[in-house]
Amino acid sequence: MAKYEELEEVVEQLKGAGKAHPRQAGIIEDHIEEMKDSPAAKKIKRTKISGPCKAAAKKKFKVWPSAYASGWGVRCTKAGGPSKMGKGNRKRKK
Repeated sequence: MAKYEELEEVVEQLKGAGKAHPRQAGIIEDHIEEMKDSPAAKKIKRTKISGPCKAAAKKKFKVWPSAYASGWGVRCTKAGGPSKMGKGNRKRKK
């Protein structure tokens, strides 16, 4: 992963620095492996907001981007578009 490359570079520098530093490099290497294997590192999944949902969110909320507007936009995208938002499995009464 790209975010661990800098730490791995520091580890290599510590290994070549002297007698005390290889131990520190080992500690950092162990920590990098723990971070890579953690569930939090694998949990992040990004959902792109569709154009129509983004436009509807901009109309609905005063501030864009905001956490509320972005969350609504993602839910809208997953629902299938702005026309499907708020319409659950309702049966029409005749």
